[in-house]
Amino acid sequence: MRLHLITVGEPRLSYARAGWDEYTLRLKHYHKLSVTHVPGSTPHKESQAILKAAGRAPVIALDPRGKQWSSEELSDFIDTQGLRSVGELAFAIGGPDGHSDELRAAAHTLWSLGKLTLPHDLAMVVLAEALYRAATISRGEPYHRG
Repeated sequence: MRLHLITVGEPRLSYARAGWDEYTLRLKHYHKLSVTHVPGSTPHKESQAILKAAGRAPVIALDPRGKQWSSEELSDFIDTQGLRSVGELAFAIGGPDGHSDELRAAAHTLWSLGKLTLPHDLAMVVLAEALYRAATISRGEPYHRG
């Protein structure tokens, strides 16, 4: 399965760049991975850029209104999409003001990382790590100790 991570901006803080680089590198051992960083502006323009970057791939938009998944549930979701012959999933992190209503309506799924508000850079690291953890669960590897 191809995973496309689409974010508004890139991680700026050194810890976030290191975490992002580490987990996206690890994730490449399990999935074909592409990353697109779109420029920040307004939620409407950011969302248009995200949808354009996603192309025909189902968009999983990170949004506080979304479903909260355990690591196992995320793993099952990705596996199920693969079994349904979905070749690519686009995971989208919006800018500081979140996604537009247009993007939320167009998204296949809204996914919430939890009730906490996370700094943008940290949310990017959490996304990459969560996807890596889900991949190791799917393979039955010992990274996740659930």
